[in-house]
Amino acid sequence: MTSPSALWQFSLNYGHALIWGGSLLFLMIMAVSFLTTRQLALLTTVITFGLVVLGAYVRLSDAGLGCPDWPGCYGALSPEHAKSDITAAQSLAPDGPVSLPKAWKEMVHRYTASLVGALIVALLFRVLLNRRRLRDLGAPECRIGLPLLLLGVVVLQGLFGKWTVTLKLYPAVVTGHLLGGLLLLFLLTLYTMSQFRVRATTPTLRPAALFALLLVVTQITLGGWVSTNHAAPACGELPLCQQQLLPPMEFAEAFQINRALGQNASGQPLSLQALTAIHWAHRMFALVVFVFLCATVLKLLRSPGLRLIGLGIGLVLLIQITLGLTVVYAMSSSHLHLDWQLPIAAAHNAGAALLLALLTMLNYRAFAKA
Repeated sequence: MTSPSALWQFSLNYGHALIWGGSLLFLMIMAVSFLTTRQLALLTTVITFGLVVLGAYVRLSDAGLGCPDWPGCYGALSPEHAKSDITAAQSLAPDGPVSLPKAWKEMVHRYTASLVGALIVALLFRVLLNRRRLRDLGAPECRIGLPLLLLGVVVLQGLFGKWTVTLKLYPAVVTGHLLGGLLLLFLLTLYTMSQFRVRATTPTLRPAALFALLLVVTQITLGGWVSTNHAAPACGELPLCQQQLLPPMEFAEAFQINRALGQNASGQPLSLQALTAIHWAHRMFALVVFVFLCATVLKLLRSPGLRLIGLGIGLVLLIQITLGLTVVYAMSSSHLHLDWQLPIAAAHNAGAALLLALLTMLNYRAFAKA
């Protein structure tokens, strides 16, 4: 049973909390003072994209528990302040999750996440200021619904980030944290697009654009489930898996949500058949996504005004497929040095986030009012 302390933990001493909070407050004031709503939205979207990629890098490098408490590192502001605690933990478990490099990776991720939260608060405040100015001028007020939704999502995302650590990388929570990051990127991309004059497309593109977006979100979720459960090595060859087209698989165990990391619902170690099912599902669904996106790209290339975004989606799709195949090759080959495997896998996650952003832009144009 999960203890209340794991759900509501806050391990940061008051002095360090004041420094962290004061720094974020200063950044919010500067952002509101010197950036327009459009600039602030664009900056927050770009940093959020980097945050999604950074989160994948932390997850893939097994640094999610580099600081086993939240939001500080052993109650301190940085790993440097907690160096003695980190060294002691590492000496007890040299191959464990705690080390100084892993702690820095995790804390940089937390610093960036708190920066995104601060920028979203600044964005909301900027919108409120604009509403007041427009009301004083007798002009129609700008909408505040999406900035309020962004604030709610980023707060929930912060909670999932905490539970990822305090619940010891519980797979459902880790995947939920990934989806929360994607939702944040999706909403910020929509809001940034709303700050520019965007020409609407023909309504006939709406079904394809929306279905393409749903397919990519599903595929990213499957990919997150692969990395969360460390299932990438289960199929370490191409084009087959374990020298078979249909290797032995256990889907019920693989996609059981309520279980701890590396265990099934009964608390036993997750079987190879379950890990294989996780990897195989991601690999096979990638073919569905590839075929549909290729058809969508061809349609975009034939549509005036959409060729550029079509080329962008097509290029990222090809790079993404290449990176995915390279990840599998890296797992199975001794020719590719271990140091290259992590950057390639992180780049694969970056490609997925970029593909999501491009499809969000396409959907905005497809559903925008003419």
